[in-house]
Amino acid sequence: MSQDNSCSRVCSRGLYSCHWKQSSPKTRKHACCWFSIITLVCLLSLCWMYICLVTFNDREDVNWRGFTKLKRWVNWFMVLIIISAVLTSYCVLLLLFVLFQVALGESQELHWLHKIFLFFGVIFIALGVTGISLCWKREWPTVPLSLLATAPFLQFGAVGALTLLSSFVFRGFHTAKEKWSKFLIAVVFAAVSAAIFLCPLCIQSPCLIEMHELPERPKLFGHRGAPMLAPENTMMSFNRSVACGVTAFETDVQLSKDRIPFLMHDHNNSGFLLRTTNVKEKFPSSSFINSSSLSWEELQSLNAGEWFLKTDPFHSVSWLSQEEMETARNQTIPSLLQLLSLGKQHNISVIFDLYSPDQENDTEDIVDTILKSGIDPSLVLWLPSTKREYVNMTAPGFIQVYNNKNDMLNNMGNYLNVKYSSLSMREIRELREMNVKVNLWVVNERWLFSLLWCAGVSSVTTNSCHLLKDMEQPDWVMARLTYRMIWITVNIASVLIMVVLYIFQWKTHSFCQRKEKNALAQNEKEIPLLPIG
Repeated sequence: MSQDNSCSRVCSRGLYSCHWKQSSPKTRKHACCWFSIITLVCLLSLCWMYICLVTFNDREDVNWRGFTKLKRWVNWFMVLIIISAVLTSYCVLLLLFVLFQVALGESQELHWLHKIFLFFGVIFIALGVTGISLCWKREWPTVPLSLLATAPFLQFGAVGALTLLSSFVFRGFHTAKEKWSKFLIAVVFAAVSAAIFLCPLCIQSPCLIEMHELPERPKLFGHRGAPMLAPENTMMSFNRSVACGVTAFETDVQLSKDRIPFLMHDHNNSGFLLRTTNVKEKFPSSSFINSSSLSWEELQSLNAGEWFLKTDPFHSVSWLSQEEMETARNQTIPSLLQLLSLGKQHNISVIFDLYSPDQENDTEDIVDTILKSGIDPSLVLWLPSTKREYVNMTAPGFIQVYNNKNDMLNNMGNYLNVKYSSLSMREIRELREMNVKVNLWVVNERWLFSLLWCAGVSSVTTNSCHLLKDMEQPDWVMARLTYRMIWITVNIASVLIMVVLYIFQWKTHSFCQRKEKNALAQNEKEIPLLPIG
């Protein structure tokens, strides 16, 4: 078998272009263009996959939006993750194939089927970005926030990738025929290298600190209990969160037709009670849109746990024992009084949102219920903004919590509860210096908890208290001087390796040119001179 038809060349040629024979020079004219397109789509897919992974913390927002539209609970975010992972893997493999083609000196002629897949990949990514921008735009701040945790390691990876790819760039530089081509390759490569090598100058992560400067570990608030281990907003869920060591129960309160405060998140839509109870089976001919539609007795008759086992919203049902599954299956909607009794028993605070069509009057009933429960007033973190003056006057022992920084400062408060992406790291540090307690919601992933720990937040509301409770320190903490030394060392090593690769490619190219000239000269000598006439 000739060198041009060796096994590796034939396989590479077939998988990339579906041509088992060498293509003619005529078919290679657009090869460089498609190489650039593959590289670009690969970078786009990697960026999109990164966005999906960092927004995984808020996956329930996507699933909830899907439920409100379709009235059917499906883990839509996991479907998105799987499709994105397949697309990214395909693009990376395709890029590896084209680099293999270059290394073997083969043409980079792309098969039409790959072109179609790349086109649909770009469309998918464009639709994803558009969907976030239109329907989930409050999630975009999560991406730059995540870079505070990942940027140092992404930079090291980028330096490694640049070093590996430099050999192909140098080959292209040496084989370029035109001077403008060489100049363009050199300028682009130099600009990209400078950006990658110098980007640590812009990295300002709160975890670049000395270990002794690390703030106190944030406390954990159980978001609707422990919803990965039990049906949300049920007594089983809150009991499981007690075992996690939470310092506060976070929940949602509504009032029934007969003025009994109970725990339920979904509200004010045609899906009220539909997601987390069997209301459709219990009352098939009725449609309830808010809490005042049912009495407490009717609410108590609903099953609030079976849905958890059927839909498995966090893919965590398999973690439960048979006994725990049976307990989850028999959960009912709890009253606020039941949760207050549990908080009183374990000295755990309670913080809640008030979802009610008549918050003015309902606030009075809820305050009355809390005072009658006998719980220590200092364990009540009062969050609803409605009738705050009345609450302050009636129950001065309640700790007033604000969901807006300006409102808190205007009312001389010292407790803030906002989404984790609402504050910058600088603002968190400033509030800590002002002795303001900051609770951020909803924090489920280790990287995010680690970052906020380094920044100095007081507490986080989480769905995964069972995972975060075992963290004894952030995933990484590094002294800034140590990071600079590693960064400079990695950059110097990369530059030295690239210099060696450049010299090697230059000598190889020079050797090939001399060999071609010698072969051409030899061929000219061997051509016999024909006599004239």
